[in-house]
Amino acid sequence: MISNALKKMLLGCLMTLPTYCFAADASFDAASTVWIMISAILVLIMFIPGLALFYGGMIRAKNVLSIFSQFFAVASVVGILWVAFVYSFVADTSNMTEGTLNLNSFVGNLNKVFFAGINDQTLVAGIPEYVLATFGLTFAMITPCIALGGFAERIKFGAAVLFGALWLTLVYGPLAHMVWGGSGAIMHNWGVLDFAGGTAVHINSGVAALVGAIVLGKRRGWPTTAMPPHNLVYTMIGAALLWAGWFGFNVGSALAASTTAGLVLLTTMIATCGGIFGWMLIEKVILKHVTSLGLASGAIAGLVGITPAAAYVGPLGAIAVGIITSICCFFAVTGLKRKFGFDDALDVFALHGIGGMVGCILTGIFCIPALGGNQDVNVVNQLIAQASSILLTVIYCGVFTFIIMKIIDKTIGLRVSDEAEQRGLDISDHNERAYND
Repeated sequence: MISNALKKMLLGCLMTLPTYCFAADASFDAASTVWIMISAILVLIMFIPGLALFYGGMIRAKNVLSIFSQFFAVASVVGILWVAFVYSFVADTSNMTEGTLNLNSFVGNLNKVFFAGINDQTLVAGIPEYVLATFGLTFAMITPCIALGGFAERIKFGAAVLFGALWLTLVYGPLAHMVWGGSGAIMHNWGVLDFAGGTAVHINSGVAALVGAIVLGKRRGWPTTAMPPHNLVYTMIGAALLWAGWFGFNVGSALAASTTAGLVLLTTMIATCGGIFGWMLIEKVILKHVTSLGLASGAIAGLVGITPAAAYVGPLGAIAVGIITSICCFFAVTGLKRKFGFDDALDVFALHGIGGMVGCILTGIFCIPALGGNQDVNVVNQLIAQASSILLTVIYCGVFTFIIMKIIDKTIGLRVSDEAEQRGLDISDHNERAYND
């Protein structure tokens, strides 16, 4: 038995603890909150250094620092703009009703500018909104930087940063709202299945990379001059970090430590295995050898393909999505830019654009219970919805990216001089070298 004096002493000790330790709001979900915090860190790691190493290894040694520098700079601007108003564009759901189409079906209002009305006690589905906003910020940081790979090695540093700011505001923010805005958002109204960003992240960044590559033009000497990757070890390390970080990207999008998160963990893992296997198989059949760059590319293709499907397909579907997406991306990488003559420096459109489109369509197929999925939908209707989401993303992103590129070109200029490109962006933009003898 505990004496009354001891009871009083224990009560007094408890009263000195911070109030959040025993907050009256029982809806606070500690486990899910911790998981989303970890997921935000994982996505940041897949961005810098993951994506930076993946890209940096594939370009020439004289430009590797430029990729890292552009990523850090764009991240800083995106973070500030996210807090200022872009988070409101994405997350504000006022004036939205299920099935209703209006302006707010495409972009949120400004009621959450500078996080107005949000504090450390504001919860969304049991998770502090500050935590969810930070998680969303990591998506907003990495997406424009994926696009930068399409026109690497010839864009000015200032132009890259301005592109990140304008594109975040005019393209990413509205598209993210169209996908994830909930009841009343246009893609929600259509019944589109896009779990973690096949449209807003991958198709979006892939199309932006293609448009940017066309507007800037080809690199000096491409395609007649050999431009081999300068360090494939960097690329392989980057791909490994992307694979690990993608669990934050996909599994974190469950927004809970839940059974759905468990499914997404499995489908993300095995789709990546399928992607590597598919690329390895097609390389061996067609090229008669397997390359390290191919293995890394296959992993990314599988990850891109499963991103929209991760919560809706079963194990069989995940493997199929990984293999099919990877094979489609292989043919896109090896054929598209040579055939049409655009210099997508790091094959962003082939991997993210084409991979995102294939994954989006396959989501509508493998989501049905007969193929191991968990969505009781009419396949034809679902495929129409999926195709519509692709078309909307391509048109919206393509038009606005072109406008943004032209605005930048007419103001501060897009492309470095021939001399600067010849010397390399590390020296011309940053007066530094990645490697010193």
